[in-house]
Amino acid sequence: MSDTLEFNEIYQEVKGTWNDGRLRFSKQTVVFKNSKTGKVDSIPVAEVTQAQWRRVCLGQGIKLCTNTGHIYKYDGFKDTDHEKISEYFKANYKVELMEKDMCVKGWNWGTAKFNGPLLSFEVNDSPAFEIPLSSVSQCATGKNEVTVEFHQNDDTEVSLMEVRFYVPPSTGDEGSDPVEAFAQNVLSKADVIQATGDAVCIFRELQCLTPRGRYDIRIYPTFLHLHGKTFDYKIPYTTVLRLFLLPHKDQRQMFFVISLDPPIKQGQTRYHFLILLFSKEEDISLTLNMNEDEVERRFDGKLNKNMSGSLYEMVSRVMKALVNRKITVPGNFQGHSGAQCITCSYKATSGLLYPLERGFIYVHKPPVHLRFEEIACVNFARGTTTTRSFDFEIETKQGNQYTFSSIEREEYGKLFDFVNAKKLSIKNRGFKEGMKGNDNMYSDSDDDQHDAYLERMKEEGKIREEANDSDDSEGESDESFNPGEEDDDIAEEYDSKASASESSADGGDSDEDRKKKPAKKAKIVKERKPRKKEKKAKDSNAPKRPMSAYMLWLNSSRDRIKSENPGISVTEISKKAGEMWKQIGKDKKEEWEGKAEEAKKDYERAMREYKESGGGSSGSSKKESKKKGGKNEEKKKRKSGGGREKEKERATGNDSFKSREFISSEESSSESEKGKGRKRKGSDDEEEVASTPPSSEESGSD
Repeated sequence: MSDTLEFNEIYQEVKGTWNDGRLRFSKQTVVFKNSKTGKVDSIPVAEVTQAQWRRVCLGQGIKLCTNTGHIYKYDGFKDTDHEKISEYFKANYKVELMEKDMCVKGWNWGTAKFNGPLLSFEVNDSPAFEIPLSSVSQCATGKNEVTVEFHQNDDTEVSLMEVRFYVPPSTGDEGSDPVEAFAQNVLSKADVIQATGDAVCIFRELQCLTPRGRYDIRIYPTFLHLHGKTFDYKIPYTTVLRLFLLPHKDQRQMFFVISLDPPIKQGQTRYHFLILLFSKEEDISLTLNMNEDEVERRFDGKLNKNMSGSLYEMVSRVMKALVNRKITVPGNFQGHSGAQCITCSYKATSGLLYPLERGFIYVHKPPVHLRFEEIACVNFARGTTTTRSFDFEIETKQGNQYTFSSIEREEYGKLFDFVNAKKLSIKNRGFKEGMKGNDNMYSDSDDDQHDAYLERMKEEGKIREEANDSDDSEGESDESFNPGEEDDDIAEEYDSKASASESSADGGDSDEDRKKKPAKKAKIVKERKPRKKEKKAKDSNAPKRPMSAYMLWLNSSRDRIKSENPGISVTEISKKAGEMWKQIGKDKKEEWEGKAEEAKKDYERAMREYKESGGGSSGSSKKESKKKGGKNEEKKKRKSGGGREKEKERATGNDSFKSREFISSEESSSESEKGKGRKRKGSDDEEEVASTPPSSEESGSD
């Protein structure tokens, strides 16, 4: 038989709710770890006095009773687990696992029996239900009636508020009242907090952030009493889950955080954390309200009767001794400014995020504590308001997401290294490389692996662009389209600069004639749509483009990857190769990059030889001939159109200039949109030679 027995998905009953976790039986202890809170309950084997195996709501269950008066109930076992647990208990605990049947008749008339810390209501000697008296908060009596009230648990969907017992009048000894006797039995074991006796010590006017205000803290042997001007809170030490002592970023203050489960309540508000703020400069001299022998016997040297020092040190020392919990402090993490925390915002409130050795804690409003074991993954995201900050997102295994925003960009490197060292799952692994190089570093990519296909496409795109640039520079026959140069070099008939060409042709216009001419309207230039670039046909005879360093390495390693991973798919090969390429050393990568560079030079040399031998010229010659043919046809149209316009001017005898608005023919309007600069220059020169303006003929005859 093994030394331990472990069971997953076991539920512990606590105040009416079932908390799931893991249960382990060992030779020394019985340990249950709560999956939600991480709280660990350890029961020494020597304290176990009784064990029962029972049929309960979630299957089979075990009830353990200890000599200290505690009852532990665990549920979720299978029928097959009974035999091995029973044998283990006999061999290691010297306790027999007894089977006990519950009464399911539904009767409400029976016998109430007090068995230590348990009230059992039995029908025909079989228990119908049991009430742990530690869950009782109050007990009131009436005529033949006892009312039992219970502590509430926020985790339960339905809470049991109270139970009333009818106690029939006694027919025996008249001196004893059965109702009072019943109530005394309940109260003797009930968890009713009463501030009786003197406090061990008192801390006056401490600043509390949650719940907000100044409180006197009275330290009693079993509970903590917060006394404020408006509210009072009594906190049993059994509800304290963890203690934290955290330095403020300004290095002048300290946070002391007490984690509570169940939380303290004020109306509908629940306080899961008690946060105290101290100044480092504040000192105190403390005297415990106990004699030295009692202090030594009870606290075993952890406390002295007379102590002095910083206020936060005294409070944390007393709490540690009474609660018997370790105090958690920040680990080795140091931010950009040297502090052990990071300034950020959570739910629109600024606070401090502390990376701890086993989790994160945020203070102070609202306080959040996240353990590493309940974190599914983390994510570094782009800041929503500015590029000088980023967001840190934490997603838990229960599906909850916590976003800590407005973290300074300089904190990224330290936080990333911390998360990486703790081996937390990071969604966007490529985020860190983007942070270092450029300003646009907040990538939305969720990929955490090397994308081989994307890298190959980028490399081929670069090579294709370089090849297209070289082809365009050598074989491009189209003339550049520069609208500004056309207007400056050429003066068309309907242009506002047409008078300059006319005067140069006839050379004799007088100043008076110029004054008589009406003012010309401004030229209206229509915005021309850019031409669509024709897609180049792929030349099958051209040399093949070279591969990148990664692709050369992949081709040589593909067979090896297949042999090492039999049955691997094509996509898995690329993914696996990407991981291997990332792990290759710098020297090895430089070797493959050198091979890729040589392949690129060979490609360029082969491309030059191919073009010199006439390769790829047939397609371009066809395009050139097509364009030349179009030019000739356009020239003919322009000549015929220009001649018609001059004939109209002579027929009307109008010496004045006709602007573009007066031309209504479809041919002339289409010319302004389709004509090119150099084509226009040739046609305009021909028009000026063929037709002489009327003004020059008149001046010549004179």
